[in-house]
Amino acid sequence: MSNLLALSLMVLVVGALVSTVIWITSVLGPKSHNPIKDEPFETGMKPFGIIHKQIPVKFYLVALLFVVFDVELTFLFPWAIVFRQIGWTAFVSMTLFLALLFLTLVYAWKKGVLSWK
Repeated sequence: MSNLLALSLMVLVVGALVSTVIWITSVLGPKSHNPIKDEPFETGMKPFGIIHKQIPVKFYLVALLFVVFDVELTFLFPWAIVFRQIGWTAFVSMTLFLALLFLTLVYAWKKGVLSWK
C-alpha cells in the first residue's frame, strides 16, 4: 500500500511540475510575431516554394517494418536476461514469436518491400 501511495504522490508532483513549467513558459515566453519569424525554417535558406508531392508508400512500409522489429527487440532483451529462470514454456513461446517475425521478414522480402527501384 505504501508503494501505491508513493507512486501516486510522485505522479501528482510530476504532473504539477510539468503544468507549472508549461504555464510559466506560456506567460514569460516571447509573443512577437512578424512575417520573417512565421516563415518555415529548415536550412537557413529561403524556401523555393511549397512542393505538393506525395511520399511513396515504400517509406511507410519500411517505417512499419522498423517498428515491428524494434518492438521485437524490446521483448527480446528482457527475455534474454531472465532466460535461465523462466523455463521451457517461455523458450518455446519466444521461439514461436521469433519464427513469426522471421516469416514477416520473408514475406516483406518476397513482396519487394525492401527493394528500392
